[in-house]
Amino acid sequence: MRTETPQAIRLADYRPFPFEIEETELVFKLEPSSTRVLATLKIRRTGDAGEPLVLNGERLKLISAAIDGRDLSASDYGLDAEFLTLADVPDTFVLTTEVEIDPAANKALMGLYMSGGRFCTQCEAEGFRTITYFPDRPDVLSRYTVRIEADEAFGYLLSNGNLWEGGELDDGRHYAVWNDPFPKPAYLFALVAGELDVLEDSFVTMSGRTIALRVYVDPGQAPRGAYAMDSLKRSMKWDEDAFGREYDLDLFMIVAVRDFNFGAMENKGLNIFNSSLLLADPETATDADYERIEAVVAHEYFHNWTGNRITCRDWFQLCLKEGFTVFRDQSFSADQRGAAVQRIKDVKALRARQFAEDAGPLAHPVRPSSYMKIDNFYTATIYEKGAEIIRMLKTLLGAEAFRKGSDLYFERHDGQATTVEAFIACFADASGRDLTDFFAWYEQAGTPSVSLVSAYDEDSRALEITLTQFTAPTPGQSIKRPLPIPVTIGLLDSDGAPLRDSEVVVLDGATKTVRWEGVASPPVISALRGFSAPVNLTTDARSVDRYGLFAADPDLFNRWEAGQTLARDLILARAGGAPDEVGEERYADALGRALLDELSEPAFKALLLALPSEPDLSLAMEPADPAAIHTARSALRTRIAVHLGDLLRRLHGDLQTAGEFSADAQSAGKRALRNGCADLLAADPHAVNVERIVGHFEAAANMTDAMGALSALVQIGGEARDRALAAFHAKWKDEPLVLDKWFAVQARDPSPDVLERIVALTKHADFDATNPNRFRALVSTFANFNPSRFHDPSGAGYRFLAEKILAVDAYNPMTAARLVEPLGSWRRYPEALGAQMRETLKGVAAHPGLSKNVLELAAKALD
Repeated sequence: MRTETPQAIRLADYRPFPFEIEETELVFKLEPSSTRVLATLKIRRTGDAGEPLVLNGERLKLISAAIDGRDLSASDYGLDAEFLTLADVPDTFVLTTEVEIDPAANKALMGLYMSGGRFCTQCEAEGFRTITYFPDRPDVLSRYTVRIEADEAFGYLLSNGNLWEGGELDDGRHYAVWNDPFPKPAYLFALVAGELDVLEDSFVTMSGRTIALRVYVDPGQAPRGAYAMDSLKRSMKWDEDAFGREYDLDLFMIVAVRDFNFGAMENKGLNIFNSSLLLADPETATDADYERIEAVVAHEYFHNWTGNRITCRDWFQLCLKEGFTVFRDQSFSADQRGAAVQRIKDVKALRARQFAEDAGPLAHPVRPSSYMKIDNFYTATIYEKGAEIIRMLKTLLGAEAFRKGSDLYFERHDGQATTVEAFIACFADASGRDLTDFFAWYEQAGTPSVSLVSAYDEDSRALEITLTQFTAPTPGQSIKRPLPIPVTIGLLDSDGAPLRDSEVVVLDGATKTVRWEGVASPPVISALRGFSAPVNLTTDARSVDRYGLFAADPDLFNRWEAGQTLARDLILARAGGAPDEVGEERYADALGRALLDELSEPAFKALLLALPSEPDLSLAMEPADPAAIHTARSALRTRIAVHLGDLLRRLHGDLQTAGEFSADAQSAGKRALRNGCADLLAADPHAVNVERIVGHFEAAANMTDAMGALSALVQIGGEARDRALAAFHAKWKDEPLVLDKWFAVQARDPSPDVLERIVALTKHADFDATNPNRFRALVSTFANFNPSRFHDPSGAGYRFLAEKILAVDAYNPMTAARLVEPLGSWRRYPEALGAQMRETLKGVAAHPGLSKNVLELAAKALD
């Protein structure tokens, strides 16, 4: 907790650690409230003579310390709340320390803590310093040997690498010794000890090695790990095929834990997962859960090379591992689930999270230049925008040169902690291209705005397209450079037939004009195909052109995008007081024709049905009026539901399936479309539609259908909602992951009294604020995804959130800090709302004892 004003850490101040930790031996004597950790470090000086050895350490009780077997007294070292400093050490020596820690009291869930009666760890980014004294920074790589001793009630004793030995000890205890032959930074250390069930399988690598695979879960839950195991095996095969990467240890393990701040962690050979991203069966998991499990299992496995074998020199390079790995997991998901549908989902997530981040006071470059707490930079900018940069790199270089660049990166930097500059240099060297200007994408914050203006000359049959870019100032960056932006463009005729195949135009200055000859007729321009760059695009397209793209663009992303743009403009027109009722009817007609297109997959049609979200619409309205947006969006939903009622009911009935559940993409797409129909029918809640949705809920044979119907009934409200919520809770009250969904769906309730209901839910017997999943399900969902009620003019939503931030900050600063952003965006709202948000945030920032995590984000938002 904060005792003084924290100082920023700056990239420009980076210096290598002056010592190498050649070998690290750890002995854990596990006890829930008094674990002893004995650390033996073999150290060699690599820096200047006379430099002291400074080790990180927090919340540790030092029992003893020794150098080369000589016990040290308190006068031999300096010790404070954050560091152990040894001022006079030899050039080579062995340091031994013993500390005591209290895992049971660790509610921050960083370092070694207890979850469900089991020991587990989370060390990224700076958790290892709460386990033992160590240089807790990513550029210090060491080989680890770990001995774990515990009561036999803790049945499995797991750590990184390969198991060397294990057995029984006296007094009902046992032990295991693990060795990881690959040097790694401390943030990749992992330990799990407890009673678990295990699902076992194997994988034969491309070189013929057999890898043992194990998924550890709560007792009785092994069948729910089957999909994760299948996803792991598919990921291993895909990485061999797509990137030539083979797994390197003899054993790969995944463990599910209930209490976890993140989604998952790629610890070498021992991934630790939030149980919500590992456990699934049709009765308790939705199709979205299956998709996330598939993607996250792949993501963490892919980190074995992009993050573990090659890691970050410092935390400013976080995008080096996360951006590349997100790109890899998105590519994997596209191959598994369909490229167009996956791309649309990825862009929706990017716009919802990262574009909002870029538009607010917390905007930062993909590689930031300073921070107070690195925990605050596990952001959509680092992850999703970082992945978009890699995608643009592949677009600019082409698939073959991109693969050569990645191969060179793996070859050149294996076993190193490196930088973004070194990464980009591999692609420049492999392709022979100068990528100096491209690097600006890593250094410049903000979402570029690109405008497209066209002119067609019928006499010469020539088309001129002028592209212009502009990036608005962001905190700390008032002057912006032009970026190299790949804009993929295709041309269609008025009937939707191709006039010109896709071509990548690189906008590498403030403006660029291209001229295309031989264009047979006035074209409909399909620009930014596949979302070829993370920008906001505006064009001079006419409404009739957008309807043409919505009906026939062969680029499915742009077909979806045309529909979203039409819907967005209609909603914002109504929200601004100028409704276009004729246009709304026309849009409903066009949507109906798209739903009848027999060539389109159900998953794509389901995406067409979903209107732009209220948070997304708020980014397009200045200032954002949450109440007006909600009313206008609801009005368009109702118009579609009435206009297409017969078609929606017919599709809803035709898509009802019987038989065994399958999580494959085609089956999931059909369920998505059916639930999308139910969601729209809820916007016209007459008796026939309500009865249909209640029947949908009562007949649901899987969690996807149950949640689809429950969400629709919550939108309707009243007795139908209350009966469904009560029935759902009664059925699933003993399933924690399902109860998270029950809390979350209520947090999205549009009813005027929803905040009263949420406050009551915080006192519910099943609500546990110390569990991040449960807390996020209720509080974060309300603040982020129910804008019309969160931004109630009374300010009650703001006060509620501030109260929860301060309460959770007392024991879990990381979770608390992630709730600052909904208040931090106060500049985007009318003065009546923004002033209240700002005052509420000022109260948070002034709170005594505030953590560095919350203080940093609150201060930036107020600056």
